[in-house]
Amino acid sequence: MDEKGVFTQINALVAEEHELRAKRAAGEVDPETELERLRHVEESLDQCWDLLRRREALRDAGLDPDEAKAAAVGQVEGYIQ
Repeated sequence: MDEKGVFTQINALVAEEHELRAKRAAGEVDPETELERLRHVEESLDQCWDLLRRREALRDAGLDPDEAKAAAVGQVEGYIQ
């Protein structure tokens, strides 16, 4: 996925996150359901940002950024920030 595709995915995930939070505040969604879905959205966002960093690192190294692959959720969530 190229940068444009990654940013499109990020924007969609952020919109979903805002929608979930608004629905919860309005009492339209079960808190457990919202929490589970939010966790998934956050993990997906972490993967997207990681993919952008991987693409940049390959480009900086003179390699093809299209060779970058998304890391598994477990790997991305294990990073120390």
